[in-house]
Amino acid sequence: MRAARPVTPVPAGTVDHYDAETDVLVVGFGCAGAAAAYEAAAAGADVLVLERAGGPGGSSALSGGELYLGGGTPVQRACGFEDSADDMFAYLDAALGPHADQEKLRLYCEGSAAHFQWFVDRGLTFEPTLWDAPTWMPTTKDGLMWLGENAWPYNEIARPAPRGHRCATDAFGGWLVMEKLVAAAEDAGAAVQADTLATALIVDDSGRVVGVTARRHGRDLAFRARKGVVLTTGGFADNEEMLADHAPHLIGHDKVSDGLDDGSGIRMAAALGAATRRMAVVELALTALPAMVTRGMLVNAHGQRFINEDVYPGLFSVAAVLTQPAPYWVIIDEEGYESIPETERWGVVPRFVTETLAELEAELGMPQGALESTVATYNTHAAKALDPYFHKDPRWLRPLKGPFAAVDPRAGFHRGGRPGAGAGTGAAGFTLGGLRTTADGEVLDVSGDPVPGLYAAGRAASGIHGEGYISGTSLGDGTFFGRRAGVAAAGGA
Repeated sequence: MRAARPVTPVPAGTVDHYDAETDVLVVGFGCAGAAAAYEAAAAGADVLVLERAGGPGGSSALSGGELYLGGGTPVQRACGFEDSADDMFAYLDAALGPHADQEKLRLYCEGSAAHFQWFVDRGLTFEPTLWDAPTWMPTTKDGLMWLGENAWPYNEIARPAPRGHRCATDAFGGWLVMEKLVAAAEDAGAAVQADTLATALIVDDSGRVVGVTARRHGRDLAFRARKGVVLTTGGFADNEEMLADHAPHLIGHDKVSDGLDDGSGIRMAAALGAATRRMAVVELALTALPAMVTRGMLVNAHGQRFINEDVYPGLFSVAAVLTQPAPYWVIIDEEGYESIPETERWGVVPRFVTETLAELEAELGMPQGALESTVATYNTHAAKALDPYFHKDPRWLRPLKGPFAAVDPRAGFHRGGRPGAGAGTGAAGFTLGGLRTTADGEVLDVSGDPVPGLYAAGRAASGIHGEGYISGTSLGDGTFFGRRAGVAAAGGA
C-alpha cells in the first residue's frame, strides 16, 4: 500500500514567499466549495479557490444531481403536496439516523425552502412534475421524486411528501448543478487556480490557520489567507489506508467518486489536532433496480427477504451489504418484469430464468425449499394486499407466479444486456464521516474549541448524517453548510 503523503502543518515563520494572498481561500471546487466561494465573494471578500483537478466539479459534477429540499417548495406545491420543516426533520432524523446531527439537521430543514430559492437564483430550473415510482434516477426531466418518504416506517413517522428535487435535465444532473454554481462563484468575483494540490496548512505562532502550501506541476507553492481557509476537499473513499483505519465496510466495493476523494483535507486538519466525527459511516448503493425490486423481492443468499423493498434504495442496499449474507438476488416473475417499460430496465436482464422456484433455488445454490418458503409466505399475504413482515406498500403487492427470474446485482447497470459483464461485488459507495464542525463550518479541535481560521464543509466535514443516507443530502448539505462556512470565513479577522 502506498504511503500517505505527509501533511504536517507548516509554521508561517518558515514561509518566505506567498504566491498569492486573499481573504478567503477555498480548497476544492465541488458543490460545497462553489457555495462557500460564492457566499464569501458576495459578502465582499477576496476569494481564491484551489482545485487539484484540471477544472471544477469534482464528485459533485458526476452525481445524480438530486437536491434533498422541502418545507413547502414551489415544486412540491405545484405537484399537490403540502410539506413543513417539522415533517422534513422527522423523516430525515429517522432515515439519516441513528445519531443524526440534530442541530445541523434542524437548521437545514428550517432553511430548506429558502435554500431551494437560492438554487433558482443561481439559475437552476425545475419542472413542476413528479416521478411517482421508486428509482435510483428518473429517465425524465421531472422535477420531483420520492426518496422513501412514503415507505414504512417513515410514512408513520412523518406526513409523506416527495423531496427529491431535480433540475431540468434528463437522468444525471450533477454536471448542471455544478455548471450553475461555478458560474455564480466566478461571476461573484472568486478567482480559481486549477491543477493545484493543497499539501498542508500554514499556521502562525498563535495557532491560527493562515494559508496552505500546495504543488502545481512539480512546483511548491504557498497561499496566504487573511481571514480563513475553507476545506471542501471531499471524503476519503479513494484512500484505501484511511478506509482500512476508519471505514473498512467500503473496502473491495466500487467507489462513487471522481477518483480524487483521498481524504487530504481531513488529514491536513487532523494533523493540526482537529476532531472527526462518524468516520466509520458509509453509503452503499447496490446495483439492484428499484423498478424490479419493488415488483418482486430482494433476498439474501439463503433466499430470505429482510426489508420492505419500496424503501429508498440506499437503505435496502446498506441493509443488504452490511447485515445479510451475500450474494443478493432480485427475484421477479415474468409479469413483473414485462410490466417495466424497457427504458426503465437500464439494460438489466435476468441471470437465471426457470419455470419453478425449486429449479431457481438449485441454480442459485440456496438451501432446498428456502426460496419456495419465502415466496409462498409472500404470496399468501400479497393476495390480501398485506406484507405483515416488512410492510411493503400494497401498490407493489401481488402474488408471484412462474416462470421466475433471478437478477444478479453484480452484473451492474447499462451493460448492454450481457449478464455478468462488469461483474464485481454489486455495490458502490462513499464515506459520510469527516471533520467535526460547527453549524457555521468552524473546524473543532479534539477539545471542542474552534481551530482559528479553519472551516470545512461538504464530505470533508461531518454534516447532517448519522448512520443513514438519502440521495440529495450530499449536494443539499454540502451547499447549505458550504454557504454558511463561506459567510463565516468572510467575516473572519
